Amino acid sequence: MPPFDMVRSMTGVGVDVHPCGTCPVRPLTVCAVLDDEEISRLADIVQTVRVDAQHTIFSEGDPATNVFNVTSGTAKLYKLLPDGRRQITGFLFGGDFMGLSVNERYAYTAETVSATTICRFARRKLDTLMDEFPKLQRRLFSLASTELAAAQDQMLLLGRKTAREKIASFLIMLSDRAARRGQRDNPVALPMGRADIADYLGLTTETVSRTFTQLKSSGVISLLENNRVDLIDRTAIHEIAEGV
Repeated sequence: MPPFDMVRSMTGVGVDVHPCGTCPVRPLTVCAVLDDEEISRLADIVQTVRVDAQHTIFSEGDPATNVFNVTSGTAKLYKLLPDGRRQITGFLFGGDFMGLSVNERYAYTAETVSATTICRFARRKLDTLMDEFPKLQRRLFSLASTELAAAQDQMLLLGRKTAREKIASFLIMLSDRAARRGQRDNPVALPMGRADIADYLGLTTETVSRTFTQLKSSGVISLLENNRVDLIDRTAIHEIAEGV
């Protein structure tokens, strides 16, 4: 997969000026703390980028020259292990931020799951703007803290839970995140495939499929069209997730 600056010239990928004032996920983003006048300053340094599904936004080890905010669609973050296996570390939806780095290179790869729209900020220009608007820096720190908490939750998923507990926890996580974005929390949308779920939860694709079937057979969930899961018995799902 070519670098992002090359990918954006491919069919289905475009760049234009981002209308920050009408952004549907603004309350969820790094921009939420800015007033209308400050937003206009931010709009001067941002571009809206539309990327087709299954395209790399940036790769692990690339120079971290930009940071990004997802405004629609779904993206995934992953690292490749020395033996070639892939570990997905997170899924991003509208309002989520990515590309923060403690050094000059990205620590992971970002790839679109579905057709995705993102805001791209030049890191150097954003740093300058944060000097002018300290509350923007505080907002970024808050987002980074949330990302750290999510990473700690995933460590628990990978280290201590059974396959059933992992799938139940994953469904609850997606449901809760949809609710926080003001969307329906049930049925749960699964834009990612079984292989992506497996690489996120540390399972095989076969185990993921088998576990979904088991939960369906027990009457806890129903598998719907268009990659949606109906949480029929939310109490049971929570009990499974907690190992009760």
